[in-house]
Amino acid sequence: MRVLITSPIFPPDLGGPSVYVPSIGRFLVERGHQVKVIAFCSDPAPAGHPFEVESIARGPLPLRYLKAFWRVFREAKRFDVVYVQEHLAFLHILAAKLRGVPCVIRIMVDGSWEISHRKGWCGDDDIMTFQGKRYGWKVSLVQRLQCTWWRWAKHIITCSDFLRGILVNTYGVEGEKVQTIFNAYHGPPAESVKETREEARETLGLRQDRRYLLTICRLMIWKQVDRIIEALRELPEDVELIVCGDGPEQDAWEELARSMGLEGRVHFRGNVAHDLVPLYIRAADIFVLYSRYEGLSHTLIEVQTLGTMAVASAVCGNPEVVQDRETGRLVPVDDTRALAKVLQEALQDTEGREALASAGVAAAARFSRIQTFSMVEEALHKAAGEPFPGSLEG
Repeated sequence: MRVLITSPIFPPDLGGPSVYVPSIGRFLVERGHQVKVIAFCSDPAPAGHPFEVESIARGPLPLRYLKAFWRVFREAKRFDVVYVQEHLAFLHILAAKLRGVPCVIRIMVDGSWEISHRKGWCGDDDIMTFQGKRYGWKVSLVQRLQCTWWRWAKHIITCSDFLRGILVNTYGVEGEKVQTIFNAYHGPPAESVKETREEARETLGLRQDRRYLLTICRLMIWKQVDRIIEALRELPEDVELIVCGDGPEQDAWEELARSMGLEGRVHFRGNVAHDLVPLYIRAADIFVLYSRYEGLSHTLIEVQTLGTMAVASAVCGNPEVVQDRETGRLVPVDDTRALAKVLQEALQDTEGREALASAGVAAAARFSRIQTFSMVEEALHKAAGEPFPGSLEG
């Protein structure tokens, strides 16, 4: 089978698709398929992958997507199926449709909400509030376009039951067309990350006499790193926060830390190399993801697999990864005091923290690469009209 994959982000840039796409691409190649990726990427010539990557440089949004349309249109005729990762998928799917090539879309967000929220068309409404309200014509237009490209798709994969419910219940997409396939763990084998917390800290230049909170994310407003900084103010002086990732909110959040007198305790590390991420996870006492939206967080899965306790906001797909007081802790999304209280409790209870981390490791088996990617492979075969040779064991 010949698979053309599109992605809105690709290494070295951080983000869910930049983890998922190289991993699914490698899996499909290992299974004997031909793969090519067309991706928006800051690296003009990504290398080191067992498949071809065609990079589209970042720039004005309309121009960027017109370039993507042309490249998908040009390439699609050589492939059996196009696997689209975009939440702005109209031009990608139109290009494949004009070529008569079936598409499978992977949904990581209600794209109409993400666009409307970023543009300010729905105010500060979160994704759940968005589902039950009517807005202006711009939001309605985006929603209609989104429903159009969903209708054109042969099959839709959602990364969580939370998102599947939005498609089926809010937008009326046929239930049999939408399939939940969890994200997979894409990092190194857990047993290969041999560094202790102390060794990881030494490698990263972190202090041994500090307790570290860690968050890894694109610095978008709904990731709410500012709320973690606010909670940090309520914690003891030896507790510090490491922020890995970049994005449009970085300057504002750095200024917030300065204004609160926390600049010495909040460390923005930028877009760290992928091979350093496991070391940061191992070095941390607690991982914190306090976002207002997550489809199904790759990073939470990686944190669980590598054995660090996670504290997450109790929204969207997060409870499908973290079970409160069983494999980690969940916190109300708009209660900074509650976040600070849970973090304080976890920092004080080393034994309980380690027990939750161990339970998280056991639960992470649900997100194995072979199990989840075999399901994706089967969906791509069906969309392409080809017989599926069968899933792998393990």
